[in-house]
Amino acid sequence: MDKQAQVQTGAGQAPDIRAQVEALLGDEPEQVKADLERAAREAQAAEGSGAESAGRAGIRNGGVSELTLITPFKPGGANRLRGILKLLGGNFDKADEVGTVHDMRFVFLDNDTKLLFATAYDDEWDPYIDDFVAKIPDALDLLLCNSEGWPGMHGPGIKDYLASHQVTAEAWYVANPDLTVVQTRRLKQVGQAVEEFLDKVGD
Repeated sequence: MDKQAQVQTGAGQAPDIRAQVEALLGDEPEQVKADLERAAREAQAAEGSGAESAGRAGIRNGGVSELTLITPFKPGGANRLRGILKLLGGNFDKADEVGTVHDMRFVFLDNDTKLLFATAYDDEWDPYIDDFVAKIPDALDLLLCNSEGWPGMHGPGIKDYLASHQVTAEAWYVANPDLTVVQTRRLKQVGQAVEEFLDKVGD
């Protein structure tokens, strides 16, 4: 019998964590299994933790969501995008205009045949895409038009295209899931003001 099937419990009962650990790591050292069991129990005991749906695609941890796209490049698209990113100094500051972007990455895969575009953002999927369409559509078109089938940020099929190429994370860690980009910047400003005040007091 499949080990996974052996760990199933009756209706309404929570699966036994130790049995699941044994099924997954049966041949591993006892310390490794004990560490996983402890971590799993701590995760289950943490209230309000864990990932949930970000809407149409992706997952959300607290108020922060993830988006990971993998798209095939057009012929010559990788070289063109690499040149554009180099001209920008590898830093896409235009994303600041959206106001909800925590980070953004452009990664070239499989000998420059695919683009991995990954970002973390505040709120849910649909409002996030709407913000890009409203605030920086031309900038994103410049970058992502190098992908096969790109419909354009104003194209009627843009959300379907993005959702069809998005790969939802199986798991995802966020250090500060309850802090928005705006709150994080505000805290940074407050911290700097406090440090300046303490420096003056100490003089």
